[in-house]
This record gives sequence, structure tokens and C-alpha cells, in this order.
Amino acid sequence: MVEPLVELKGICKTFGQNVVLDHADLTIHQGEALAVIGPSGTGKSTVLRIIAGLLAPDAGEVYVKGKRRHGLLQDDAGSINIGMVFQQAALFDSLTVEENVGFVLYQHSRLPRRRIRELVSQRLEMVGLADISRRYPAELSGGMKKRVSFARAIMSNPDSVTDRPDMLLYDEPTAGLDPIASTVIEDLVRHLQQIQGGCQSYVMVTHQQSTIRRTADRVVFLHRGKIQWQGKVHEIDTTDNPLIRQFFSGSVEGPIQVTG
Repeated sequence: MVEPLVELKGICKTFGQNVVLDHADLTIHQGEALAVIGPSGTGKSTVLRIIAGLLAPDAGEVYVKGKRRHGLLQDDAGSINIGMVFQQAALFDSLTVEENVGFVLYQHSRLPRRRIRELVSQRLEMVGLADISRRYPAELSGGMKKRVSFARAIMSNPDSVTDRPDMLLYDEPTAGLDPIASTVIEDLVRHLQQIQGGCQSYVMVTHQQSTIRRTADRVVFLHRGKIQWQGKVHEIDTTDNPLIRQFFSGSVEGPIQVTG
């Protein structure tokens, strides 16, 4: 049996007096499109940061390709390569699109500038943004900025097989976008899963129903620090789980308490 790509076992994380994760378990398989959903403030982004190795849990174990990770990603280099797309595109305002997308290669590879520019152009074409490499982030729409951040997330050094992303993490990539722009981003997420040079495995944190239904194969529901429900996307409409029923109906009545 193929080892899971990432496993979280008994993960705990507390910020001050706030218990965000309480012995949470999560398994992510190779090639999986997973959505992590739940009410605001329940630790979904914290899960992403722990998966990415940017944040260490207070307790519990993280396994990557069957091997336990000790410390942060920088302490366990070489086990996995993860790309991350933030809720805000997190582009460098003072750099051009080309410099943003090729940033890691410019900083950490010995590739000639001409080769990096070629790779940047290829990635921008993948996300449907050819011929904008000389623009600055301030000249782009919100949806274009998101797509540039996607191109940056899948950028890798072709001379290094281990540099290619094993997994992409998306933190609310359609937040703040209109329905049409959201659809463009949702289609792009699936497109990047299927093409050569993209990434087959990803975890999506989102609140939007269209994004959940269009980008995920499996859904896990996080509430009160634990995974309370998981299933295939189509099971959302047939489950009797009261948390799922309330979440997707938007009702104020149910086990999820309205906090503001």
C-alpha cells in the first residue's frame, strides 16, 4: 500500500487561552484534492501551516511520506516540496510579475536569467496570463494577482527533480472575488492538477460552496479542534450530520454557535 503523502496524528495547537487544534487527525493521499472546511476561527489555516512545516504543533506527530517530521520544514529539508497560495496573493509590490514568479529561482538557483524568464513565461501561460511579465502587481486585478501567485507556487527548477512541488496548499484562493472570477480560479486549480508541470495533490481551505464543489474530491469538516466529518463531495447533500447540514444551509440554528 502506498504511504499517505502527509499524516497528522493527535495534533494539538493552542494560542494563548485558545485551543485551536485538539488531538486532530488528518490523512492526505497522493493525487488527492482535499477541502478543509468549517466555521471561521476553527484552525483551518493553522492546519495548512502545520502541513507546510511553517508552524510546529504543541503535541502530536506529523508524517511525510511515511517518515516522521521533526521540527519545521527547514529542519527536515528534502522530504517534501510544498507550494502555498495565500488568501492575499502576497506578491512583492516593488517587483515585476516576472520577478515575483521567478523569485525563488533568481534567489536560489544558478540558472541563467534568460532561462528563468523562459520558465516564468511558461508558468504564466499555464495560468492564462501570457505577456504580462513586465507589469507590476498594482497594475493587476484581484483575480490576476491570484493567478500570478499560482504561477509562483508551481515554479520549480527543471534541473532538480526534488524541486518540483509535491503538494499545493490553497488558503481561501477565491476570497474577495466575484462569482465569475471565482469560477476562473476554480477551473485553474483543477487545470493545474491535470497538466504536466502542475501538481496533482492539493489541500484547499475555503468557505465558498462553489469552490468546495468544483475543486474538491474529498471534504473534511473541522470544528472545535477536531475533524468532525469527512466524505466525498457528493455526500454533502445526503449526510445527516447536523454540522454539515447547518454549515451548507447557512442556518443560525444548530450545533455551530454564531459568534458574531
